[in-house]
Amino acid sequence: MLYFFRRLRLRVIWSTHGIVNAWREEHSFRSWVWANLVSAALALMLPLSPGERALILALGLLVLAFELVNTAIERTVDYISEEEHPMAKQAKDAGSAGVMVAAIAAGVAWVVVLLRVMLGG
Repeated sequence: MLYFFRRLRLRVIWSTHGIVNAWREEHSFRSWVWANLVSAALALMLPLSPGERALILALGLLVLAFELVNTAIERTVDYISEEEHPMAKQAKDAGSAGVMVAAIAAGVAWVVVLLRVMLGG
């Protein structure tokens, strides 16, 4: 059991390093963090159900998770080679598309929730 907690501690440290590095080095990650802070503030201030709040907050975190994965893909591709290659571009574009799809999901959730709030449903 002690081994489990030591490894858990290391995983938390490594994950924190990843987040701190992304914050320092990735403009896109910082932009999504700020967007999520605004989104979270609105979700907490508006008259939403607990489920709606959870959905909005969880999707915001999902966007951040995809941005971190996208950063990992970009850094790995750049580390392997700085030479332009169609497959490297495809890998980077696919990572970026993952962020976009998650962001669209968050946007759709906001539209549905706001329609319910505005229409009183």
